[in-house]
Amino acid sequence: MSSPGTQVHPLDGVRILDLFAGPGGLDVAAHFLGFKSIGIEWDRNACETRYAAGLPTIHADVSVMRETRFDEIPKSVDVLAGGPPCQSFSVAGRGAGRAALSTVKEFIHRLVSGEDEALIDRDLHARGVDPRTALVLEPLRWLLKAIETEGRDPYRVIVLEQVPAVLPLWGVYAQLLRSGEGRLKGVKYEADCWELKTEQFGVPQTRTRAVLVARLVGSGAVERPPTTHLPFDVRRGRGSTARAQMLPTKSGPPHGWLSMAEALDAASALTESSLDMSRFRTGGRTKFFVVSNYGSNGNPKNRGRRLSSEPAFTVTGKVSRNKVYRNDEDYDADRSDRFTIAESGVLQTFPHNFPWSGNDQAQQVGNAVPPRLGMHVLSHALRGTAPSDAELAGSTTWPTFSGNTADELRAIGCGDQSRCPQNGHKVTRAGRKSAP
Repeated sequence: MSSPGTQVHPLDGVRILDLFAGPGGLDVAAHFLGFKSIGIEWDRNACETRYAAGLPTIHADVSVMRETRFDEIPKSVDVLAGGPPCQSFSVAGRGAGRAALSTVKEFIHRLVSGEDEALIDRDLHARGVDPRTALVLEPLRWLLKAIETEGRDPYRVIVLEQVPAVLPLWGVYAQLLRSGEGRLKGVKYEADCWELKTEQFGVPQTRTRAVLVARLVGSGAVERPPTTHLPFDVRRGRGSTARAQMLPTKSGPPHGWLSMAEALDAASALTESSLDMSRFRTGGRTKFFVVSNYGSNGNPKNRGRRLSSEPAFTVTGKVSRNKVYRNDEDYDADRSDRFTIAESGVLQTFPHNFPWSGNDQAQQVGNAVPPRLGMHVLSHALRGTAPSDAELAGSTTWPTFSGNTADELRAIGCGDQSRCPQNGHKVTRAGRKSAP
């Protein structure tokens, strides 16, 4: 904290640039590790959450920011992070990105070789590459921009995450970063990439992410972050299990994955928590089961189920559609409940009091990187060690920021609104600001 009378600018000491920042999963992780970040985010609703949370933000298109406003990024930034939009790569989507993997690999090599970027953009369009898929090239373009801009240093550390389907592209990234070829101008990185399962890092949710970490040669080797919890078998057999037997009799295994009940109970017990688990308590214990909004094994009618003693399904933007039942009697009577936004955020390991704002809050929650996974990845990338027990323990409650702080950050992020994404501040007939 600053001493009385000392005014600190929100961008002073920023080290991490978070592209496609969303509501702030990586930024929240950075905060609890003691690092300051700034995010670039296109969606107005996510920006409103970030302003309320006190997270420095620029409401802008990542590509436009790189092309015309690169000089606005603080020169103190030496870490490039981000997770490009995953819809076209996601298993839940139509898979345009997965089908375009070989094409995108080609364009990665063309970018590094020094081919004209305007020609590359024309070819991307001519070959029908989904614009969202093409955004996976943006982190590389930002790196090359920093290397080629006078007065800028190459990023010291790079951290990228995406859905598992993108792992082959991160492999190409890592290979080129190690080579220092072409437009990299001899700048070499130690780089590697892996699939990481969130429940193995203390996230009460099964979710797999493809993660790339790179560090400038001389900054130390890049190693896979060690797991802290056991994996969860998502293919366990329950097809013939009676509903009455589905409710848990005990929590998960010692030192195993973190269950939904454990995470939600712990959050509800915190000071000034708004979470109320009493609606799910039976005999003094939290018990429920969740029926997914998605089908299983290609059958839309075969809804997956998770017990409260197990990790949650992957928290997506449709998390509010999952049905929660206290017992089989409620199931038979179709008396279901839903997770609140705060509860869904806790399952993503956001603090219980994180100030979700704007519209489409469920989508914001689902799009975010789980902060606890982010803490492990960023800590290993920046410090070569795991986050401390104290840092992890302290990540359950978010500091409160005044409305003046949010207004100041909004002025930085949106300014006169003329440089924000087109229609990014459009007002609906009801007088509410809509998402871009």
